[in-house]
This record gives sequence, C-alpha cells and structure tokens, in this order.
Amino acid sequence: MKTISTLTLICVFFLFASCKQNPSELPEHKAMVEKHQEMMASHEAMVKEHSEMKDDHEEMMDAHKNIENDSIHLETEKNHVSLLAKHGQLIESHEKLMESHAELENKHISGEISLEQMTSEHKSMESDHEKMQKEHESMMSEHEKITLEDEKMMKEHQDESKEGS
Repeated sequence: MKTISTLTLICVFFLFASCKQNPSELPEHKAMVEKHQEMMASHEAMVKEHSEMKDDHEEMMDAHKNIENDSIHLETEKNHVSLLAKHGQLIESHEKLMESHAELENKHISGEISLEQMTSEHKSMESDHEKMQKEHESMMSEHEKITLEDEKMMKEHQDESKEGS
C-alpha cells in the first residue's frame, strides 16, 4: 500500500511538472516575437531610407558645386546635414530598442522574468517604437520638403543661367 501511495504521488508530481507550459509557447510571447519581427522590418526600412537620404545629399552637394554659394543654398545644405544627423541618431536609438526587445524575449524564455513583467516592459517598448516611427515619418516628410525646395532652387538657377546667356 505504501508503494502504491508513493507511486501515485510521483505520478501526480510528474503530471503537474509536465503541465507547466514553456514560456516561448505562450500566446503573449509569440505576439511579442511577431512584434519584434515587425520592428526589425521597420528598422531595415529606416536604414534603407537613411542611405537614400545620404545619396540625395551627395547628389545635392554635387549639383551645388557649380553654383555660387548663396545663402539659400547654404541654408538648404545645412538643414539637410542636420536632418541626416538627427535621422542617424534615431536609427541608433531604434537599434538599442531592438536589442532591448531581444533581451526581453530571452529573459522571458529563460524564466528570468514573469509573463506580467514581460508584458509590462513590452508595452513600454511598443510605445517607444511608435514614437520613433512617428519621428521617422516626420523626418521623411521634412526630407521631402528640403528636396523639393532644392529642386525648385536648382530650376530657378537654371532659368537664371539661360536668361543670362
């Protein structure tokens, strides 16, 4: 009888132990991993757009080589350089956020933090990501504005050159 009781206790223990769910299988964790994938895709787009902004800047600088350094062109170049620097800082901040997000995933999988802690920290990270997205969109809008202003100035300069010939 004692053996049967002991075996029953052992079976019950293993039953409860085996029912404990792997943290990586929880729907909340899977949602966080999915958000991380979205964040990575968003980051890749930011980096690509930053590279395009740099290329635009180089083209702008090359186009301005043959133009007198008037104050309007210099101001446009200065604004573009400033925007590139701010965008570069945004990308660095976003990289740090992605690293923190990956660390959060690992801490939850390892059991270092609870589901509640993970959820709370993840909400904060999502909020930061959304702010960065809005800031990125604002910067891209500003870049478009600077580009259009530069194109307008270049056209005016070409028109002035034709009239002077």
